[in-house]
Amino acid sequence: MDKKLSLLFIFSVMLVSVEAEPVEDKQALLDFLHKMSHSPHVNWDENSSVCQTWRGVTCNTERSRVIAIRLPGAGLSGPIPPNTLSRLAALETVSLRSNGITGFFPGGFSELKNLTSLYLQSNKFSGPLPLDFSVWSNLTVVNLSNNFFNGSIPFSVSNLTHLSSLVLANNSLSGAIPDIDIHSLRELNLANNNLSGVVPKSLLRFPSWAFSGNNLTSVNSSHPPALPMHPPYTLPPKKTKRLSETALLGIIIGVCAFGFAVIAVVMVLCCYDFAAAGVKESVKSKKKEDSMIAETSASREKNKIVFFEECNLAFDLEDLLRASAEILGKGSFGTTYKAALEDASTVVVKRLKEVTVGKKEFEQQMEVLGKIKHENVDALRAYYYSKDEKLVVSDYYQQGSVSSILHGNRGDGRTSLDWDSRLRIAIGTARGIAHIHVQQGGKLVHGNIKASNIFVNEQGYGCVSDIGLATLMSSIPSPGTRASGYRAPEVTDTRKATHSSDIYSFGVLLLELLTGKSPIYSAEGEQIVHLVRWVNSVVREEWTAEVFDVELLRYSNIEEEMVEMLQIGMACAARMPDQRPKMSEVVRMMEGIRPENRPSSTESRSEVSTPTVYAT
Repeated sequence: MDKKLSLLFIFSVMLVSVEAEPVEDKQALLDFLHKMSHSPHVNWDENSSVCQTWRGVTCNTERSRVIAIRLPGAGLSGPIPPNTLSRLAALETVSLRSNGITGFFPGGFSELKNLTSLYLQSNKFSGPLPLDFSVWSNLTVVNLSNNFFNGSIPFSVSNLTHLSSLVLANNSLSGAIPDIDIHSLRELNLANNNLSGVVPKSLLRFPSWAFSGNNLTSVNSSHPPALPMHPPYTLPPKKTKRLSETALLGIIIGVCAFGFAVIAVVMVLCCYDFAAAGVKESVKSKKKEDSMIAETSASREKNKIVFFEECNLAFDLEDLLRASAEILGKGSFGTTYKAALEDASTVVVKRLKEVTVGKKEFEQQMEVLGKIKHENVDALRAYYYSKDEKLVVSDYYQQGSVSSILHGNRGDGRTSLDWDSRLRIAIGTARGIAHIHVQQGGKLVHGNIKASNIFVNEQGYGCVSDIGLATLMSSIPSPGTRASGYRAPEVTDTRKATHSSDIYSFGVLLLELLTGKSPIYSAEGEQIVHLVRWVNSVVREEWTAEVFDVELLRYSNIEEEMVEMLQIGMACAARMPDQRPKMSEVVRMMEGIRPENRPSSTESRSEVSTPTVYAT
């Protein structure tokens, strides 16, 4: 009995720990948000989990404290309310940049003893910097640039022994630069302030533009005086030739004579209807003012990334530009990057090319795609649209695409894709496509199904990405591209794909999983081979065993399953659209390949008996 009570107690403790929420931190954040204007994209709701769903909030592993807040470009305005963020004693990272926050540097931040990174740039802060930086002994990054801070740079900054980045550019700071002799300091920018005096010897290792726009000299006369007075990346002024005094005098006389003539004409015209002209000018000024307001509003909005509901990511365009990026691939619709953001989260950013639709149509399609929620469909997290740049942001899958898993590193040392994995990929992909096909009353089409657009989720099932982008792009040319191997014969314009053409592409994917061959590949003698035609010819000659990937020959008791998938793939890739099954039917057939009483096939084998498949 005692043992049962002990187990019950342990289970209760575990349950409480799983469902624990930092209640006090949550209330502090709600108090902060309710007292400030903010964007509707800040989805902080007292009825949802602060650690799991709140955008821009990160908790520790135990979910007992909030350790990071990242709300760049979240439309925050006004001063930071006292006794709100200062209650988050475990806070390590604060990123509130690119907002409209006003007032002095928050005095309550001195309570945040664990602070390591502080990003407050591009706001409207004013007044002096905090006098004692020593209270944040763990600070590594400080960025207070593009504000209205004044006064001097406190000498206490030099006590931050872990500091790696100090950016105070574009403020109104004055006085001398303290001797910031910190060996860990790797980034420094004090440009465009009112600093004076000499540059300390300890800081001469930094480039001269880090001090430009100030009234500074070098540390001693042995160094070149006068640091550059223009900020980095500013082009030097163009050289001009001097005019002679005679020519200059002639130009002045001519300009004056012309000016007097113009003034006389204007005065005559104004006498006719001064009142009417005044009314017209008033109307014109009002229109110009309205136009300027509209342009200002538009400029504020144009660089904003649009997030979808249930997305707890928080970043802006600057984050993406600063992120560590790695090219994952270049496809029909553009280049795909893996981007590691400052909060340690990783996303996939697709930079679209050849977008032919306007902003309104683009945004409408994004809103449709952003609402699709399914475990086998890659969720669209955000998008960005401008005249020169179109980006879509989605989740990153650690295992990569099916194309890279299936075809990458074919040779010695390769870890092959086993049959169970291929079957789960096929089933998950079928479920994802079927879900897409019922969206918008059955009107939504994927339009670009191929192995490089299928990823493997945490459960090992296929997950479909790049949904519905085909309608936004210019038509993809057919000859010579691998993507054309997935394209149904009846599709001449990729923007006009159908459910039936999606099913054809899925059929090609099944054949690819079964054979290990690309949809279009080069055989001996550099002859181009189309996978669908090759499979049909082999099956027609009753050499079916030659179809399957040699890497599958080591698994036992899978002949029947492979033949069933082969039959489904060939049916989906039928030449005539009306001969292809519906996607819902395909899902039912795929899920029936392995009945519950059939064991998993993982044992090694030496040979495969020749199964019989009839050509369709």
